[in-house]
Amino acid sequence: MFEGSFLGDAARLADTDRLECGICWTVYDPAEGDPHWGIPPGTPFAQLPEHWRCPVCDAPQHKFMVLRD
Repeated sequence: MFEGSFLGDAARLADTDRLECGICWTVYDPAEGDPHWGIPPGTPFAQLPEHWRCPVCDAPQHKFMVLRD
């Protein structure tokens, strides 16, 4: 369950939203995907598989917060 932003309402996440880990500050950028987990570029955060975790500190998805530029 995603709790980091919008109280878990992943429908409020834009496909282009970048999210930052609240533990180690690693940024998930959908434009880049995540080579560590084999996530292709263009994959929105809301479409990450349930098993996906922060590639740096192994934090679960609900620890990520939306970055606003």
